[in-house]
Amino acid sequence: MYRFLLLGILISLSLKGIAQLNSNQNTYKLWYNKPAEKWLEALPIGNGSLGCMIFGEVSQEHIQFNEQSLITGTTQIMGNYQPFGDLYIDFPFIGSKNYHRELNLNNAVHQISFTSNGVKYKREYFASYPDKVIVFFISADKKNQISGKVKLTDAHHALITTTAQKLIATGRLTENQMDYESQVQVINNGGIVTTDTSGITVTNANTVTILLSAGTSFINDFRKDFKGDHPHQRLEKILSAASKKTYEQLLKNHESDYHALFNRVQLNLGNTPNESTLDRLKAYKKGAKDPALEALLFQYGRYLLISSSRPGGLPANLQGIWNDEFKPAWYSQYTTNINIEMNYWLAEPTGLTECTAPLFDWVENLADVQKKSSDPKLITKKGWIAYSTNNIMGGNSKWGIHRPGSAWLSQHFWEHYAFTGDTNFLKNRAYPMLKDVVEYWDEHLIERPDGKLITPDGWSPEHAPGMIEGDRTPYPGVSYDQQIVYDLFSNYIEASKALNIDTDYRTKITEMRNKLLGPQIGKWGQLQEWMEDVDNPQDHHRHNSHLFAVHPGRQISPISTPEYAKAALVSLNARGDISTGWSTAWKINLYARLAQKNRSYDLIRQLLRQCIVENLFDTHPPFQMDGNFGYTAGVAEILLQSHIKEGKYYILQLLPALPDTWPDGKVKGLRARGGFEVNMVWKDKQLESCKIKSLLGNDLKILYNGKEIITKTSVGKIYQFNSLLKTIK
Repeated sequence: MYRFLLLGILISLSLKGIAQLNSNQNTYKLWYNKPAEKWLEALPIGNGSLGCMIFGEVSQEHIQFNEQSLITGTTQIMGNYQPFGDLYIDFPFIGSKNYHRELNLNNAVHQISFTSNGVKYKREYFASYPDKVIVFFISADKKNQISGKVKLTDAHHALITTTAQKLIATGRLTENQMDYESQVQVINNGGIVTTDTSGITVTNANTVTILLSAGTSFINDFRKDFKGDHPHQRLEKILSAASKKTYEQLLKNHESDYHALFNRVQLNLGNTPNESTLDRLKAYKKGAKDPALEALLFQYGRYLLISSSRPGGLPANLQGIWNDEFKPAWYSQYTTNINIEMNYWLAEPTGLTECTAPLFDWVENLADVQKKSSDPKLITKKGWIAYSTNNIMGGNSKWGIHRPGSAWLSQHFWEHYAFTGDTNFLKNRAYPMLKDVVEYWDEHLIERPDGKLITPDGWSPEHAPGMIEGDRTPYPGVSYDQQIVYDLFSNYIEASKALNIDTDYRTKITEMRNKLLGPQIGKWGQLQEWMEDVDNPQDHHRHNSHLFAVHPGRQISPISTPEYAKAALVSLNARGDISTGWSTAWKINLYARLAQKNRSYDLIRQLLRQCIVENLFDTHPPFQMDGNFGYTAGVAEILLQSHIKEGKYYILQLLPALPDTWPDGKVKGLRARGGFEVNMVWKDKQLESCKIKSLLGNDLKILYNGKEIITKTSVGKIYQFNSLLKTIK
């Protein structure tokens, strides 16, 4: 009897654990029990072009906002990404209780609730991509309880005018003569509205809806010198259309659009503690285990990319689209020696392929600007190169020419095709971009006496042999350059084969790729960073540039090149764990590619404990969003890899770096190269089941735990396997 009772208890506990795992699949929320006191405690919303940081104070709400194109630069001057303005709402509250502030990643809605004088108040905020506005909705559980004053301030001292229920700030930047404008419309249900020169006052309303939109005269078109019309009429149309819709209609449009992207991927690593995000983060930093927080941070990266990079806009910059400083670190623009690329590593694997559109548009414009430049460092007969840091118009910092930067950027064009199979994109955008950059290197590679081809005048970003920080002395045959050119040539060759064009030139580039000086193993077993064997094992520099071939490249892997992978691991270990946020995120990806499951997890712990702040933003320090994006990409690499190709097969590696600290979990919707959508469930550190949907009908090769299977697929069909890779009917 006792045995049966014990068995029943064990089964009950097991089922409870499974139920908790299932019930927390969608609890992706950041929540707090007090308002934000500083910018890095405020919570972000965005629609790809507009971004807001919401503080949530009871008596005076503060919303600091940005618009992606407001910069002080030009095609000739770098300039800085600028804050746009601040919206304040003053309320007559004295005291409150039951305060709750949250950002719900499931629907991208920020919410604040509290009780004051026996009335329950709620504020809801979201950034709508389809309606191009920021929406604030204020309600109470009793009628005629909402009173307050809405005030708009402009970061650049623009002229602010008021009309009936609308505030308008209009100005022009002195540095580049860019016109800009923000408009705020207040819509009341019940009560009365009055205006004066200082703002709009609402008295005794039932609900209040506030709409915000902003824009500039920038247009994302090199042919028009990036100059468009004044934004006033555009904003008038946007607010006119949005104001005709109810709050419920605006919310429905927003959620429908957002769900189409966010809901593609779900990750569940365990039960979510019933504690505030801040308390959980504090406990984590003191050593507590919280896999659900790690899953939340994974989804947060996806949320942030959806919020800062949408079709028709600009790419996410160093801070996404959120910035409150006039001179932010590194201009808060685009750095090509890792940062902008890292921003987009997560896009394809985590089902956000549409979010890459702004990157492609910007790179194509950047190429046009560089080709027309009179800068002697940029002039080439064929192809194009760029500086390390660039703005939205292709202007640059005039510091640090970055020859392989265009090749690294072009990798994203190929990756988009590898994941989606979009032949039209390959033919019209990816292939021309790849060939253009290939032609530059075709012209500039140098042949050594031994016949090996090397890159001239290279560098390993931001340091040099002997750990000389910022040394710009050019070095030939730097591993970073060699590996990127190898990757470029490989992508070009595959693209040419896929389109069945330029056979003769493909043959030439194949021969050149085979002659490239390849990776070299040095005297202490390391993968050399330089052509000469001069690496210092005490070099703990933040950049891991000589490991590009491991990630995001695919030249080195434990499967295809085990000796080089071993040397890469020696180098990676020597770099050390303590570093900047984005560097730590890169190391998560690198260790995952090297199948070092628990080392990858060590860096996850390191990132959350040392680099993640109150609102879960990553810090360099200072704040820099590439660490958030790189972390999400790293978790995806831990769970699924598809970068290795054997013949016509991309190898899908299931749970290739699953850490011991994630014994049970499930993931839905990860994407793999070759056109596959992957769902997995694992238990006791072992794969339990895997469902793979074929999106393109390509042949499928799966690798798990030393076992492999190859099968043909049909478009739209789902294939299910167990831990032995046996088909489940």
